[in-house]
Amino acid sequence: MRSHKLTRSTAETEITVAINLDGTGTYDNQTGVGFFDHMLDQLARHSLIDMTIRATGDLHIDDHHTVEDTGIALGQALSAALGDKRGIRRYGSCLLPMDDALVRTALDLSARPFLIWNVDLPTQKIGSFDCELIREFFQALSTHGGITLHVDLLHGLNSHHIAEAAFKSVARALRDAVEVDPRKADDIPSTKGAL
Repeated sequence: MRSHKLTRSTAETEITVAINLDGTGTYDNQTGVGFFDHMLDQLARHSLIDMTIRATGDLHIDDHHTVEDTGIALGQALSAALGDKRGIRRYGSCLLPMDDALVRTALDLSARPFLIWNVDLPTQKIGSFDCELIREFFQALSTHGGITLHVDLLHGLNSHHIAEAAFKSVARALRDAVEVDPRKADDIPSTKGAL
């Protein structure tokens, strides 16, 4: 099975992530940040990656370290679960509508992390959650997962809808990229022979 579990401990947070790339999208995510848990649940459900995350962090300061460090740990777990990436489709994309919001994601599990984030949310907060942390999460996921990740907001009025569409769009693109290609199940998807 393409799965991995890890714990990342710092003076600011302790994060445990367990994922299974060949799952059904089951999830049990508890970070202490309600809106973020909701977004992680969407990421798991729509990527079909089983995901269990436990995080404790310095929430008395703010949510930043918990959100960013969860992205780091999830990216590391994803990279480890993919191994040498033999047989994967490697690329994924999704154009995802959610009410007023329309988000486009394209990604490459290239081991060359790069984030293009063209998503401006109209509010600074969704409830008590700082909207700028969404980009921080995806930056950490991209960097530590070795993902070239482009996320573009094409339309959107409501911050909650935009954020949720972004997580769902990334999830659907990730689902395609980690899937095993039955036509090339024994090959690494690169002319270099390595990713």
